[in-house]
Amino acid sequence: MVCSDDLRFCDYYAQWISIYKEGAIRKVTMDKYKQTEAWLRRLIPTLKTSNLNRIAYQKLLNDYAETHERQTTLDFHHQLKAAIMDAVDEGLIERDPTRKAIIKGKTPREKKLKFLNQFELQKMLADLDLGTSVSWDWLILLIAKTGLRFSEAIALTPSDFDFTHQTLSVSKTWAYKGSEGGFLPTKNRSSVRKIQIDWQLIMQLSALLSTLSPDQPIFIKGRVYNSTVNNILARHCRNAGVPVIAVHGLRHTHASLLLFAGVSIASVARRLGHSSMTTTQKTYLHIIQELENRDVDIVMRSLVNLTN
Repeated sequence: MVCSDDLRFCDYYAQWISIYKEGAIRKVTMDKYKQTEAWLRRLIPTLKTSNLNRIAYQKLLNDYAETHERQTTLDFHHQLKAAIMDAVDEGLIERDPTRKAIIKGKTPREKKLKFLNQFELQKMLADLDLGTSVSWDWLILLIAKTGLRFSEAIALTPSDFDFTHQTLSVSKTWAYKGSEGGFLPTKNRSSVRKIQIDWQLIMQLSALLSTLSPDQPIFIKGRVYNSTVNNILARHCRNAGVPVIAVHGLRHTHASLLLFAGVSIASVARRLGHSSMTTTQKTYLHIIQELENRDVDIVMRSLVNLTN
């Protein structure tokens, strides 16, 4: 790595991610580092590494926060901090400029999850054309019944199914966003999991997959686009007269149905492959609050019936 008093920080950061991150992280994560580099070249194109002090760094964060939400700004800060600490260790920066950094950001837009209720889901599924060969309609049914991420579902092979024990093993994803495709690791360690499947789906899939190669992706027949499946799902939603949702909305639908059925947050988190229950609680906060309100009504009715 070039060590010079004239080295611009954006160039130092580019060298840093090339040396320490290239080949060590997933492409999707590398792309985020590249985006951070692009923002550095936009916001501080001429700032020398040796001049990156607390004021310059805070101004960088403030400028970035003007067009990004606080969580995105925090992620930006975390990606920069590791490189900056290495620059401090190398003597390129005299003191840690990230100390006591204030993270700002735009007020997050209210994000309302799009999902179907049980009645709407049943109407949509009834419109699927589930023939005797693999199709995107089968993928839609599978995600609706398992809550898989799209990248997890299209990476499935017949050998991932244990028809005897009615389970599905999730251990990989498919790089559908890349031009070449191919298997990738799961989003996190918690995403490696086994999912119990209902007997009806097991019987259907057992017949559907019986003639397929055990270790080849079930749904991959060339380049895969998320938008293709979204369009097919949207057509089924319109045919069924229910709100139009995206494929990821099937995952939200699956989780919401489980929560409304009384399944614990811990069990839903494991089934979805969340890294912690906190993720599940944050994502489905409105549903959890609705269930808590329902519980309060039950408790109140129970107390009213108590007698001395």
